[in-house]
Amino acid sequence: MPDLTYRALRLAALWGAGILPALAGSSVLADPTITTLNPPSRLFATGSQNGPITARFLPDQRFDFQATVQLDAGTTLNGFQFTVDGSPVSVTPGASLATSIGSNRFSITARAYRNTTPGVHTFAISGTQSDGKTFSATGNFEIVSISQQGRRAKNVIIFLGDGMGIAHRTAARHVLSGLTQGKTNTPLTMDTFPMTGIIETSSLNSIVTDSAPGMACYSTGNKANNNQEGVFPDSQGRGSSDPDGSKDFDDPRVEYLGEFMHRKYGKSTGIVTTADVFDATPAAFAIHTRNRGAGTGIIDQFLLEAVPNADLRVLMGGGRRWFLPGNTGATGNLSAGSSRTAATDYILPQDIVTGWGVNAGTVNPNDNLISAFTAAGFTYASDKNSLDAAGTPNRLLGLFAMGNMNIALDKIAKRRNATVGNLGGKDPNTGNFVVDDYGFPNQPMLDEMTTKALDVLKKNPNGFCLLVEGASIDKQAHNMDSDRWILDAIEFDRSIAVAKAFADQNPDTLIVVTADHECGGVNLIGASTVTNVELQRRAGLGGGANALRDTSPVTGVPLVGTYDLAGFPRYVINSDGYPTTTDPDRKLLIGYASNADRNEDWLTNPLPLRDSQSLLNYGSKLPNYPAGPLNRDTAGAFQITGQVPGETAVHTASDIVLSAYGRGSILFSGVMDNTEVFFRAAQALVGGSK
Repeated sequence: MPDLTYRALRLAALWGAGILPALAGSSVLADPTITTLNPPSRLFATGSQNGPITARFLPDQRFDFQATVQLDAGTTLNGFQFTVDGSPVSVTPGASLATSIGSNRFSITARAYRNTTPGVHTFAISGTQSDGKTFSATGNFEIVSISQQGRRAKNVIIFLGDGMGIAHRTAARHVLSGLTQGKTNTPLTMDTFPMTGIIETSSLNSIVTDSAPGMACYSTGNKANNNQEGVFPDSQGRGSSDPDGSKDFDDPRVEYLGEFMHRKYGKSTGIVTTADVFDATPAAFAIHTRNRGAGTGIIDQFLLEAVPNADLRVLMGGGRRWFLPGNTGATGNLSAGSSRTAATDYILPQDIVTGWGVNAGTVNPNDNLISAFTAAGFTYASDKNSLDAAGTPNRLLGLFAMGNMNIALDKIAKRRNATVGNLGGKDPNTGNFVVDDYGFPNQPMLDEMTTKALDVLKKNPNGFCLLVEGASIDKQAHNMDSDRWILDAIEFDRSIAVAKAFADQNPDTLIVVTADHECGGVNLIGASTVTNVELQRRAGLGGGANALRDTSPVTGVPLVGTYDLAGFPRYVINSDGYPTTTDPDRKLLIGYASNADRNEDWLTNPLPLRDSQSLLNYGSKLPNYPAGPLNRDTAGAFQITGQVPGETAVHTASDIVLSAYGRGSILFSGVMDNTEVFFRAAQALVGGSK
C-alpha cells in the first residue's frame, strides 16, 4: 500500500475512533501520523477498550514504550512525551530517544519503564513537528496483581514439547505402554501430573503461531509477532544503513521471567534443548530480537546479557556452528563449520544500553564464543563423555552437534549398535549410523542433560528457572516422520521423570509441561492389520493405494485397520526405555491434517530427511538422505496429497495441553491464553499458592 494512502487510512481510523482530534481546515494527509504504538493495545488498534487487555506485566516488570511517527514532508520533530495515567513517564536519563528511520519517520522510545500499581493503565504519546502541528495516540496496559497466598515455589521447570499436541502425547503413550481391554497399562510421567489445562496458542499477528512467540508468551507474559521473541514489533526495517543485523535487535523489549527473577530474587536460569541453542524456543527464553534467525547476535546476547542479567548458568543443546570463529573457512565458512556472520550480529543503540543497563555488543563474527564462555566461568562439554566428566560446575556449556542434535531414534540406534531390534537410524546403502554421518556419535539424551542441568542449578540457594525443550517432536512432525517424533516424545517424557524425581526431593519446585503449538495436525488413525513382513512385502510392490491402503484382495481386510480392526498395537520395550523396534506387527498408524504431499509406506524410515540447518547438506555430503517427503518411500508408489504447499507439514492453531506438578501446580487448570501461564508461574514464585 502506498505510504500516503496508508497514512490517510490510519489517521482516518484513529480520528473516527475518537483517538485523534479533528483539526478544522486541515487535510488528512497534511497531519503527522502515528503508525505504531507499543505496548500493543486494542485501544490504539481499534479505538475500543472492550475485550481483554493485550499487554500485561508483573508489578515492577520492565518494558519499553515505542511509537513510530510519520511527519509531514519538509518538517522536523520538535518534541515528544510519553505519559501514563496523565503523568510524564520517568525512565533513566538517556533511555528516551527519537531516532530517524528514513522517509521523515521517527521511532520514539522510552526504555525499561516499570510500574508497581496493579490495574489497567492508560498511556499516551504526544508531540509536535516544526510547523506546530501535533500528533498523539493512546493505548493501555495492565499490571497484574500478585497476591500472597501461601508457600512460594523456589524453582520452576518449564518443559516445552515443541509442536506437541494431544495426539503426540497419546501416540507416545500407546507405543511406550500399550492398552489392555481399553485401558492404558502405564501412563506417561506427564500424564500422572495432577493439574491439567488447555492452552490457546495464537501469536500477536496470526491464529497460527511459530515457535518464537509460542515460547516467548511463557517467558514474558506477552504476545509477539511470528519470528519475534522478547520484543514488541515496531515499524523499522533494515536497509543499506544497517549492514549488520542491528535492526533485528532494537525493537521495544519486555523483561523475561529469568531476568525478572534474577533481578528481584537472585534466581539463576538454565536452558536445555535438543535443538540448536540459537533456535526459536531456547532463544525465546532469554533473547530480545525480531529475527529468530539472527544466530550470531543471539549467541552473543546469551553471553553479554543472559549471563549477567539472568544469571544463565546452563546452556546445552546443539549449535556449535554459532560458537566457532567465522574467519577460518571459505565463503560461507562451511568448511570451518561456522555460521557466524556480520549480517546476523548487532550493536545496540544507546537508549537500550542506558535503559536496560546492558552491553552494546560488537560485530564480531570472527570471535571464538566457546573461549568467551569458558572465560566467563563456563565448563565446556562437547559430547556425553565430557558431560559426564564435567561434575557439577558452577556454569555449564554443552554443544553436542553443529546444528540440531540428532533425533532420539538415531541416537538410540547407535547406542545399541544394531544389536537390539530394528529402529532404523542406519544408512542401508553404506551401513553407517546416522549420528556417525552427522559427525557426532556420542550425544547425550535429553534426560541425561536434564539431570546434569539440575545438578548445576540446585547449587543456587535462591532457586532457578529452567527451560527443557524436546525440539524434534516438532521438527519430525514437520517431516511427517511418525516413528521419529514418537521416540522424541518418549525421550521428552523420560526427562520429565527426572524432574519429577527432583521435585519429590525438593518440594518447593514447580513443573509445567506444555507445548508452544501443535504441529502437523497429527492424529491416530488406527493400526496396521498385517504383520511387519507382509507390510514390507506390500511396500515393495509399487501398487500404490491398492497395496498400502485399500482392502486386500486375499484377505478382504483393509491394511489400515480402523475401529474394531485397529485392535491394540503392541510394542516391546527394551531395557533402555525405548521400543526394540518401531515396526512391530500391527503397528500404530498416524495421519496428518496439515500435511504437504508425501509418499507413505507406514514403515520406519531408515534415514531422516536432511536437516535444513545442518552444514552437512552443503556439497551433498549426505547423498543418500532424502531431501523431502516425496524422496522417500518411493517403492510403494503410494502418494498422499497434502493440504498445504511446500515439502513440510505446518503448525496448526489447535489448542494444546498443559500438565503441572509440585508447588503451585494447583494454579494451572482450565482453558487459558498462552500468556496466562507466565502470570500463574510468577504467582507461584512470588506470591505462592494455597
